[in-house]
Amino acid sequence: MKSIQGIVTSLKTANTAKVSVERMWAHPLYGKSVKRNKGYACHYEGMELKEGDIVAIVGCAPVSKTKRFRVVNKVEK
Repeated sequence: MKSIQGIVTSLKTANTAKVSVERMWAHPLYGKSVKRNKGYACHYEGMELKEGDIVAIVGCAPVSKTKRFRVVNKVEK
């Protein structure tokens, strides 16, 4: 499965990290580069994470109502 890199934005709930993923794409008509951010609720266990860390996430079976991703590893601090 494909992994996605994003930045940890919140760690307020137990075993859940909110990760913001930024993507860029070209507008179909104007050709201008457009940035979009999307937030994912990700499950993690046994990792020391802080806000601002860059992590790799991957899709998994639903853990709760909103969690469909899990944190694989920490890429950078």
